[in-house]
Amino acid sequence: MSASDAFPLGRPAFVSHVLDRAAHLRGKDEKLMAMESDSRSRAYVVFRDSLVVRRDGDATRALLTIDEALKFGANPGTIFLGLRDGAAVFGMGISAPSAEKLIGRDDVAVSELRGMATQGAVPPEELSAVAMAKSLVNWHQRHGFCANCGAKTGMREGGWKRECPSCKAEHFPRIDPVVIMLVTKGDKCLMGRQSRFATGMYSCLAGFVEAAETIEDAVLREVFEEAGIRCTDVTYYMAQPWPYPSSLMIGCTARALTENIVVDRTELEDARWFDREEARLMLTRKHPDGFAGPHPFAIAHHLLGRWVHEGET
Repeated sequence: MSASDAFPLGRPAFVSHVLDRAAHLRGKDEKLMAMESDSRSRAYVVFRDSLVVRRDGDATRALLTIDEALKFGANPGTIFLGLRDGAAVFGMGISAPSAEKLIGRDDVAVSELRGMATQGAVPPEELSAVAMAKSLVNWHQRHGFCANCGAKTGMREGGWKRECPSCKAEHFPRIDPVVIMLVTKGDKCLMGRQSRFATGMYSCLAGFVEAAETIEDAVLREVFEEAGIRCTDVTYYMAQPWPYPSSLMIGCTARALTENIVVDRTELEDARWFDREEARLMLTRKHPDGFAGPHPFAIAHHLLGRWVHEGET
């Protein structure tokens, strides 16, 4: 399956929903413990930005049985993600020493999630649940102590809350909103590149929404700060959960009022205008100068692809 087939226009990674989140079960500790012992239950095991996967020759399987997860060294105390076809699905973490012991084995691998997703090693319909597991495991690993009084907190509500036994403060998983926008002016679009990008790759500009800021204002501010372009007519397109570690990419479009680019070199290596035909060639990896657009895995590809498609109709 090609990347375009796996992530058709309008369906980037992490947006498919195969789980019933079944929030009504989160507070039922005895029920959840029983479900962990059910042979039908499954788990995603997360280590940093990677997944622990079962290997069978060239085939890999990310959804493990609870027994498999525990035998591979996953930590007890699972996070309830929801139900799939009536069976419970959990998220589990694993320590660095346990993950290191898996390296070199034939039956298991610790594989970086982004690479697995872009290569089709994890079915697209599973990626939303994987993103949920990765975000929650990461949050628990980073928030073991109360931000209010410093006491050690405990997991509650099936992993969807931490509670402080000392000051009774409740802590919930955080989500960081990020605007990502395709800025156009007539038949041209604005894209930039960071130094960490693959050679020749350009993508949509993006940035975090700040406190007391609207989505629209964040788009206008980020584009001006990074590229010196003034914009108007901000329109929402779609959103993409992005578990690095736990962002929500808010896809927008905007119309440029100015053309002269002033690049903020602390944010971008370069920014430039591309015409619609160049953008089409970049998406298909056929640009004569070797420029490339974002992978279908990412919402930026779909913002750009929709604009290219609109010019062909």
